[in-house]
Amino acid sequence: MPRGDKSAYTSKQKRQAEHIEEGYENRGVGRDEAERRAWATVNKETGGGKKSGSGRGKKANRSSSRKGGRIGGRASASRSKSARSASARKAAATRKRRAAGSSRKRSSPSSARKRASSRTARKSSGRRRRATKRSRSR
Repeated sequence: MPRGDKSAYTSKQKRQAEHIEEGYENRGVGRDEAERRAWATVNKETGGGKKSGSGRGKKANRSSSRKGGRIGGRASASRSKSARSASARKAAATRKRRAAGSSRKRSSPSSARKRASSRTARKSSGRRRRATKRSRSR
């Protein structure tokens, strides 16, 4: 069976994935990402395709759906409308920017030097600590 083939899933699992996908799309998540997340959720809750084999009789675990429903809206409920709107505008701009492909990080030579120097500093401090421990134990 090729990757992405949904023939092993029951019609109920397919309906669940469709419903979850719609929910993500309503929140502004892209179509492909929404589908990916939806099937990941169905797999987590039901244990994958249940049409045949020994995995058919396992119980579903709805903890992720329950958690999402319980937590959903809690953070934004305590914020003002203007704060929520500003956050939504910022998120939309970020999604738009990332979709355009301009979110690739380009490291400059100076940042590479900084990373290298911090790495060597961490190594030398570890060596000092070990040397101190040895001298104390003698």
